[in-house]
Amino acid sequence: MIDFIRYKVWPVLAVVICLLAIWYTAAVVLNTPFQQDKYARANLENVAFTQLVSDTLSQERPVLPAPHQVVEEIYKTTVLKKVTSKRSLVYHAGITLSSTMLGFIIGAVLGIVIAVLVVHSRVLDKSLMPWVISSQTIPILAIAPMIIVVLNAVGISGLLPKAFISTYLSFFPVTVGMVKGLRSPDTINMDLMKTYSANGNQVFWKLRLPSSVPYLFTSLKIAVAASLVGAIVGELPTGAVAGLGARLLAGSYYGQTIQIWSALVVAAVLAACLVAAIGSLDRMVLRRMGVAR
Repeated sequence: MIDFIRYKVWPVLAVVICLLAIWYTAAVVLNTPFQQDKYARANLENVAFTQLVSDTLSQERPVLPAPHQVVEEIYKTTVLKKVTSKRSLVYHAGITLSSTMLGFIIGAVLGIVIAVLVVHSRVLDKSLMPWVISSQTIPILAIAPMIIVVLNAVGISGLLPKAFISTYLSFFPVTVGMVKGLRSPDTINMDLMKTYSANGNQVFWKLRLPSSVPYLFTSLKIAVAASLVGAIVGELPTGAVAGLGARLLAGSYYGQTIQIWSALVVAAVLAACLVAAIGSLDRMVLRRMGVAR
């Protein structure tokens, strides 16, 4: 227990404390000019430093909200609001999560299929893989409006356009990870399968696929986080009224920086939970396979 606290808990707490200290310092520095301007307009002089710090950390629309302001906003919009309320961050997170998961599932399946085809076909390896890599050089902020406009033109709206943007971001890490995993078996193991007169399907199911599992889950962790980013980005050009992206838009329109930061923090927590869920599934699967991790 002592070793767990020393090597697991304390390092995390130390990083969190440092981040909070930097955040509070930055909040004071960035909010001070506006606060001093308020003092000047109110003809207040020789304001104590402690009062200045207190006022900069309690502004209604600060340049940079303090951590406690963000936590208070999250508490108000999660615990104190009904889940069905349009002001509830739980409601908006649920909307974003639905498109995230749909895009992630489509992207994971697409990435695995492409990887299998690439590994088993030299022609596709030389022709398709460069296009897969090139696809990620296009900025998602540029392509997202195009995807939504094209899909709306053919009558597809709602959840699917945002899911397709998530798919666009999530299929790539799965493809690359699975290609690496399916090619990970050593030459000696491949030769051993040949001595057993194993056919292509047997080599795939009994050697290539089990060897690729650790690579698959690692890429899935990256993909699910990218999928969440895609879902949020997909909500921005549509002028959505629901979802974390909508909360970011509304906050930017009305200068509600606390609302913006609370949505960002909730998005980060949601991404961490999704990655942790895949990590738990990873450990469970590898344990069933007899692999210590």
